[in-house]
Amino acid sequence: MTVKPVVGPPSGKTPTPSTDNLSWRDRFAALGNLPAFFKLVWETSPALFVGNAFLRLIQAAIPALSLYIGKLIIDQVVGFNKVGATTDAMYLWELVAAEFGLAILSTAIGRAVSLMDGLLGDKFANATSVRIMEHAAELDLEQFEDATFYDKLERARRQTNGRTVLLSGVFGQVQQLISVGFLAVGLAVYNPWLLLLIAVAVTPSFIGDNYFNRKSYSLSRSWTPERRELDYLRYVGASDETAKEVKIFGLSGFLVDRFRTLSNEYIKKNQAIAISRAGWGTLLTALGTAGYYGAYIWIVQRAVTGQISLGDLTFLAGSFRQVRGSLEGILLQFSSLTQEAIYLQDLFDYFAIKPAIHSPHKPLPFPNPIQTGFVFENVGFRYANSSDRWALRGLSFTLQMGEKLALVGENGAGKTTLVKLLARLYDPAEGRILLDGNDLREYDLTDLRQNIGVIFQDYIRFKMSAGTNIAVGDIDERTNQPRIEASAQRSLADSVIAKLAGGYQQQLGKSFNEGVELSGGEWQKVALGRAYMRDAQLVILDEPTAALDARAEYDVFQRFAELTRGKASVIISHRFSTVRMADRILVLEGGKLHEIGSHEELLANNGRYAELFQLQARGYQ
Repeated sequence: MTVKPVVGPPSGKTPTPSTDNLSWRDRFAALGNLPAFFKLVWETSPALFVGNAFLRLIQAAIPALSLYIGKLIIDQVVGFNKVGATTDAMYLWELVAAEFGLAILSTAIGRAVSLMDGLLGDKFANATSVRIMEHAAELDLEQFEDATFYDKLERARRQTNGRTVLLSGVFGQVQQLISVGFLAVGLAVYNPWLLLLIAVAVTPSFIGDNYFNRKSYSLSRSWTPERRELDYLRYVGASDETAKEVKIFGLSGFLVDRFRTLSNEYIKKNQAIAISRAGWGTLLTALGTAGYYGAYIWIVQRAVTGQISLGDLTFLAGSFRQVRGSLEGILLQFSSLTQEAIYLQDLFDYFAIKPAIHSPHKPLPFPNPIQTGFVFENVGFRYANSSDRWALRGLSFTLQMGEKLALVGENGAGKTTLVKLLARLYDPAEGRILLDGNDLREYDLTDLRQNIGVIFQDYIRFKMSAGTNIAVGDIDERTNQPRIEASAQRSLADSVIAKLAGGYQQQLGKSFNEGVELSGGEWQKVALGRAYMRDAQLVILDEPTAALDARAEYDVFQRFAELTRGKASVIISHRFSTVRMADRILVLEGGKLHEIGSHEELLANNGRYAELFQLQARGYQ
């Protein structure tokens, strides 16, 4: 059976809802993501985390204290105007000084909190990005070939920036709750019914915003594949790597039209939600405002009849206004925070993906040197997204140390899949691959890949220096300049680098300043240098000379023969001038072994290999 990735939410977590019918149960369940999130933030910087929380706690008490001091100031001023009153002027100015000090303190704490939020945000974004890349390195190649996985990866990437807005929001809510608590005590002393009026005033707008937040979340989540397509269209429509074909084939209009169609469709849907939110929001806010002014009228009436002082009026009105505003903020932000907490599930869903290919608990020591080589025993493999078609089936053959094996077959015959199985980028769905008599899965994965050097036909053209582009073959040796230069000399890349103004330090690719673009053949020589960087026991070259001229190809394989003497090597090529240099040639057809033997043996068999050889030979006649 095909090995599929294990994908799911962390233990105890609920899957991220995918509809717009997010219930309160869903929202409260999403808050279960916060402890894990706080743990990640705490690990980023404990000092900033604690400092932020402490300053917010102090700031939470300032509004109630400021209002109360303001009440005392007004009562003192009113007392001065009463006949026969004995008011202490010094006390009045002490109160003013205290209010001024609180204002300065509040401003200073606010700036300090903003600074800590920013620093913590940068640190968290960087730490999360690193963790996403590290986790990606652990996952299977097959997972990267799955569109569903890419949706999860894209959503996880979007969580790296701005996630500390969630932290700031939660801290802010706790801060507001504490402030509301202080203010509510003061209101309750005068009349507990004021608290009920506040609840009536804030409920309508909260219900409306909660509904439209759900609609916005649903739209954003459902459009993940389309957003990825929009990003891709942006890249294809304006990239140095695609510019030639876009111009030659006149693709710009097609790409722009597709981008415009998708983006306009999203804008229309988002606009409809925004217009509805604005209309209903105005109405519901008006209802809440009416409740607020009902309470305000009651407070004013009490002051007019002399039941409370002018200072009390100021304190109550200010407290009611601040409590109402804070509660609206808390309730509305709660809806937003639960939405953000639901988005957090995307990040945890990504981290919950586990690789199916991994090292055993107690791996066998990797043979150094390898004694007998590799054996394929009835190996079969099919991709997860094509369950009806086997990429390889019933494949059995041996690859001995010191042997050069060439793979031949038409496109889609399974050649590249075979070498990926050798490197354990995939595991067989059927059969097994043996190394020195033991299943390949019994060895440590890192040791296995360290002993295999692979250059694929779709190698990456890293936008880095020429030396680094070669050093990626064994990145731990990136400072070993003699080794880099020796590898370049063996792959003929030294002649390419000699022409570069910056030599091995020359930036390659046009994406950065002073970057130089190489031709296809020049890039291939640089990429081949990576195979020479690694002291591997098995060397695999997948279409290694496709962009090279005949002379360069001959030189490369003469040197390759020297490099692989005593080692095992696998070559994939459509050029029979390259293939015939191999000790044995394995012909694949439809994912199955069609024939195997030396160049001379296969020609004598007059089978599929001989047919393909003759067809290519006629092209040179």
